[in-house]
Amino acid sequence: MSSPFNVGIIGCGNIAPQYFKGCAPFGILNVTACADLDFSRAEARAAEYGVRALTVDDLLADPDIQIVINLTVPAAHASVNMAILEAGKHAYTEKPFALTRTDGQRQLALAAEKGLSIGCAPDTFLGGGGQTCRKLIDDGVIGKPIAAVAFFAGHGMEMWHPDPDFFYKRGGGPMLDMGPYYLTALVNLMGPMRRVAASTKITFPERLITSQPRNGQKITVETPTHITGVVDFANGATATLITSFDVWSHHLPRIEIYGTEGSLAVPDPNMFGGPVYVRRAGDQDWSEVPLTHSAEVGRGIGVADMAYSIRTGRPARATGALALHVLDAMLAFEESSNTGAHIHLESHVDQPAPLPVGLPLGTLD
Repeated sequence: MSSPFNVGIIGCGNIAPQYFKGCAPFGILNVTACADLDFSRAEARAAEYGVRALTVDDLLADPDIQIVINLTVPAAHASVNMAILEAGKHAYTEKPFALTRTDGQRQLALAAEKGLSIGCAPDTFLGGGGQTCRKLIDDGVIGKPIAAVAFFAGHGMEMWHPDPDFFYKRGGGPMLDMGPYYLTALVNLMGPMRRVAASTKITFPERLITSQPRNGQKITVETPTHITGVVDFANGATATLITSFDVWSHHLPRIEIYGTEGSLAVPDPNMFGGPVYVRRAGDQDWSEVPLTHSAEVGRGIGVADMAYSIRTGRPARATGALALHVLDAMLAFEESSNTGAHIHLESHVDQPAPLPVGLPLGTLD
């Protein structure tokens, strides 16, 4: 087997452990170092996972590190990705890809100029739940998809997150925070999007933190916290989408796809597993479908898939181009609400290829 890619991680906050653990099963990846602006956090993660703690500058300058995973806050994603690429390393970033289309396009242009790869979360659509649903659609089990619904609704992050401010600032909100999971899942299942029409609002202009260590502090809300819209897909299907931090409780599904021959209940796109349910025309009830792909994967499968694509030359799946297409759509929701018009998307991306069936854990080709 060829030697693995050495991987560094920038950003050692709440999401970092999932990447350390999610990369571990893949022999093509070797996480060797981590960095954070707060060096004590890098030291703590390094001790926890047996890697080196470096400053951000030293990690970017390390000639042995080939791929860098960017787990910084959303407002820093684009600038850190650009620094990674300028250092001559492949980049993989947490979502969102950027906060503006221009910053997203700049990243793709720099990666192309330097002959480097850039990928972006979420990679949850590569788990057993998302890939089983994709196979069912590709196999024609529900016929041709004609419509979908997708719902994320809760009451925000200030009850549990230690530093929830960024969820309510520009670049946050339920759309840029959770929308990537839902829209990426829909592109995986139904292909690229074409246009968006939406309404958005801020219901609670101020949020009270009740989590520790900042219990009692207040956050001024700067971004819409309830977004409702319709997405038209290039294949003619439509989807109704709600993302909200303003809802106390609900009975909504996560995602359902409606086809000419039946309906498909898709599991939580923030997770890698199931369950998956189908109800075909004429059926008396829903039936659970066994997963066709492994759910024993985690955040890191997208990094591994990018590494395979670098090595073999085949297309990656969780790409920067896909993430820019999703960003294009997410920004269109607020633009549509502000202008009262449909927003036609500037970007286009090919539907990601499905994963082969029967792959052993830790391999992707």
